[in-house]
Amino acid sequence: MNNVIDNSNQLQLPIAGMTCASCVSHVEKALSKVAGVQQVSVNLATEKATIHTVGNVAIESLLAAVAAAGYQATAPTDATVPTPTTKTAGWPAWWPVALSALLTLPLVAPMLLMPFSDGVNDLSNHWTLSGWWQLALATPVQFWLGARFYRAGWRALKAKTGNMDLLVALGTSAAYGLSLYQLFAMSEHSHFYFEASAAVITLVLLGKWLETRAKRQTTDALRALNALRPERATVRRNGNDVEVSIDTLQNHDVVVVHAGERIAVDGVVMEGMSHVDASLLTGESLPVAKQAGDRVSAGTINGEGVLLVNTSAVGAETTLSRIIRMVEDAQAAKAPIQRLVDQVSAIFVPVVLVIALLTLLGWGFATNDWEMAILNAVAVLVIACPCALGLATPTAIMVGTGVAARYGILIKDAEALEIAHRINVVAFDKTGTLTLGQPSLISYLSGNSQTADQLLTLAAAVQRSSEHPLARAVMTAAANNNLVAPLASDVQTVAGRGVQAIVANQKYYLGSTRWMRELGVNLGALAASAAKLEADGCTISWLAGEVLDKSTAESAAPNIAGLLAFGDTIKPSAPAAIARLQQLNIRVALLSGDNWGSVTAVGKQLGIADLHAEILPAYKALAISGLKQNGAMVAMVGDGINDAPALAAADVGIAMATGTDVAMQAAGITLMRGDPSLVADALDISRRTYSKIRQNLFWAFIYNLIGIPLAALGYLNPVLAGAAMAFSSVSVVSNALLLRRWKPSTTSVENHHAK
Repeated sequence: MNNVIDNSNQLQLPIAGMTCASCVSHVEKALSKVAGVQQVSVNLATEKATIHTVGNVAIESLLAAVAAAGYQATAPTDATVPTPTTKTAGWPAWWPVALSALLTLPLVAPMLLMPFSDGVNDLSNHWTLSGWWQLALATPVQFWLGARFYRAGWRALKAKTGNMDLLVALGTSAAYGLSLYQLFAMSEHSHFYFEASAAVITLVLLGKWLETRAKRQTTDALRALNALRPERATVRRNGNDVEVSIDTLQNHDVVVVHAGERIAVDGVVMEGMSHVDASLLTGESLPVAKQAGDRVSAGTINGEGVLLVNTSAVGAETTLSRIIRMVEDAQAAKAPIQRLVDQVSAIFVPVVLVIALLTLLGWGFATNDWEMAILNAVAVLVIACPCALGLATPTAIMVGTGVAARYGILIKDAEALEIAHRINVVAFDKTGTLTLGQPSLISYLSGNSQTADQLLTLAAAVQRSSEHPLARAVMTAAANNNLVAPLASDVQTVAGRGVQAIVANQKYYLGSTRWMRELGVNLGALAASAAKLEADGCTISWLAGEVLDKSTAESAAPNIAGLLAFGDTIKPSAPAAIARLQQLNIRVALLSGDNWGSVTAVGKQLGIADLHAEILPAYKALAISGLKQNGAMVAMVGDGINDAPALAAADVGIAMATGTDVAMQAAGITLMRGDPSLVADALDISRRTYSKIRQNLFWAFIYNLIGIPLAALGYLNPVLAGAAMAFSSVSVVSNALLLRRWKPSTTSVENHHAK
């Protein structure tokens, strides 16, 4: 195990013993005091601390800080320390609840039978046990099954903090102690409160067990993604197929994927044809055809054929692993709204203890009934559980990000999730986002004595080494016409403008109209043709050349050689995607580096009025700033390297995973399919998740604001207070779990089936 965290690193520590929002606050404060720790975020739902460090930080110092605060932390490579509620030694997790309920039932039976008693048959008295029997039943519940509350409460006291366990331990001990005093000092037939202490412990144990079960369901999506990782793969080495562990795979290994097998690596198909099911990875509902040259991802399922895959990424570098890390990071992060909860939880337990003390003294001195005063104080301690507050936000985020990932929407962090619900402007890049991004060469016109084929040959030579979509279109057209491009030298890409290269002692410039103007090129008679083609929605590239003087190596003024017109096809789902955003009262803008004619044509077809064309990559961020005027919240949707500045400048960046890694790194949300209809779905799940957060926080706050005064005024006995406390936590998690029913829009689903 590495005992030191490297510079500017991130670490997740499993934390055991946390039970409420106050615990979260205490652990965060303890870890923040460790030298080198820059930021700490503790998640009650996942029971993990995410720590960002600067400089070298010893893991042992972090573990010691957590221990000093009264909790247990383990290094990430070690097995997680089991909490008292986890099953041990082969016993099911529910056995403490069942045994506690079995011992408590005879104690609460008289109270349960009271409504059925009448003047003739007093069932309540008939089933009331003697004081000694009540002591015998309540004691194991109090000190054996309820030992977890004493242990955690004692750790909190030693750390000079408070938590839910301390409140439960104090409250039930007071009720048990009062009953014990009555039994020894008064009469065996006095009214005891052993049933109150036992019932509270039983109800709290039941609530924590139900809460744990519900919390487990919040991570179903993450477990489903982890289950996609196969453990073994077949590798072809020296002509033999060998089954090996995926841990031993390396880049450029040839992996054999048989029909029905799960693909173990990211790579490119070398041989074979099949269909691949990527539904759990991308949300794509139908299998996708794959053949030689196509990319495949780890975790997807091969269909009917056998594929030979040349490995390009293994282990932690695969798309699947990166998706899992993104989901884990999002679920571990805190939403900005959580700050309010943190502020409340920091003072919650001390305030409750003061209220309980005031309740005890107030009732005692006002009525001189110290027995009732103790019970009311106990009710205050028991009902005031900050569990619901601590679970309100993280459970909703975990379910929301998990269900979104299931349908191909990856939300990088909780902040992006929270901000996305306020988006009222969405700016789209054009190529590859709203269009297929696979332009074809529609027309090419020579501007001098050269033939059209000679123009195409020169253009292919200049763009031979480029991966730009327009360059690929040129190379495809040259190949279809059986043209062989000569070799070019000194090839240079000029960002946002085009490509320049030397071919046969001439320097050529191939790029945008803007660049031609900057170079002072006279477009001549081709300008009119270009204007017409642009008006029809084509993207225009120009080829200009100049002769190099061998003696000076300086060029003369560039002369126009010709133009190339490219057309792109709008994605089938784009019109409905834009219409849906507009129905949600979201303004749509189109930002593109293409010419005005092409952008205008696409805007007209999609019903987008806010158009921005011929924007250089460096100025796309400025365009986003312009859209932010008057308080607008802007999301940018793009897929290329040139979109990265705009993605980072937007309030929320949304990247297509079909694009570049740079775009995905700059974005807060990644769409695993290049389907623009997922944009509205991403905003929709954000709105629904944030709504659940607000609902949970509202009920958590209202529960305490109403419950504590009622208990202090004597309207709630300890048993009812315990039941209400258990119900509050379970209800918050259950409300968050309703998000699991979310599905993308009908339009989006129909688009999947149409493919």
